[in-house]
Amino acid sequence: MDNIVDSLNKAYEKFVIASAEVLESKESAGGIKASLTDAALENFKEKWELFRVACDQAEEFVESVKQRIGSECLVDEATGLTTGGGSNSGQSVGAATSLPPISAVRLEQMSRAVRWLVLELQRGSGGAAAGLVHSSSSAGFDPRFSEDSTQ
Repeated sequence: MDNIVDSLNKAYEKFVIASAEVLESKESAGGIKASLTDAALENFKEKWELFRVACDQAEEFVESVKQRIGSECLVDEATGLTTGGGSNSGQSVGAATSLPPISAVRLEQMSRAVRWLVLELQRGSGGAAAGLVHSSSSAGFDPRFSEDSTQ
């Protein structure tokens, strides 16, 4: 994470310096188009693109961390490992909501299946994915998971 922050910071600093160079070159040229101004603008464009790339990388990292934290919380809640706060500090969330815990392996399988279906829908092959979901829900099981096919 430190590398991403450092990269973003360096890209930002270079971007700000490049923008200052553009302003200085325009001022020194008296508003007339000059090769120095053109070079400063090209440098500015390059630093802008590098800054955007650094921002995109930082955003991807944040999203991946959010997904990981969300998945861990979901697994903890589903398996009953999370403890509630306040007066119920010794009671698990599963017991507090009266939902039976499920296995972490099964939860991960379901999570992957959902991600796969979302990707399929985003790619435009939603017809096949939607048909699979509909047939799975009407049959009561998903043949991709051994736990479902043994029921």
